[in-house]
Amino acid sequence: MAEALAEARRAFAEGEVPIGAVLVVDGGIVGRGRNARERLNDPTAHAEILALQEASRALGRWRLSGATMYATLEPCPMCAGALVNARVDRLVYGVADPKAGAIDTLFDLARDARLNHRLQVDSGILAPECGEILRQFFQQRRKV
Repeated sequence: MAEALAEARRAFAEGEVPIGAVLVVDGGIVGRGRNARERLNDPTAHAEILALQEASRALGRWRLSGATMYATLEPCPMCAGALVNARVDRLVYGVADPKAGAIDTLFDLARDARLNHRLQVDSGILAPECGEILRQFFQQRRKV
C-alpha cells in the first residue's frame, strides 16, 4: 500500500486527484497507476485502470488471476468492473469513497454472486494517510 500511496503523491504533484494503485503478482509489482485524467484528457485514466493495463502488458495476458490490487481509494464502478473482468484475486484499499465507491459503499461489485468472478477485499489499510492526501488536495483546490 505504501507504493500505491507514493503513486497518489505523484498524482498530487501533477495536479491530479491523488489516487494511486499498484498490482502485485508473486510479491512483485507488475503494474503501477495514478490518476491521469487531466494530464491525458481521458475519463478512463483512473489509477486502477492504468495499473491493470501496465500489468497486462508486462505479463502478456489480460487474465490477472493471482494478482492483488492495492488502491488508495475504494474503486469506482468502472474500476471495480475492470478488476472483476481482469480476474484479479484480491483488492486492498485505503479509504472508502462515499460518492462513487463500488466495493463497499454504493455497490458491491467485487462480491456480487451474479458476476462471473469475485474478489477478496480488505479495506482500511493506511486509511489515515490515504484520506489525508485527499483532504489536502481538495482543501488546496477550494483555496484557488
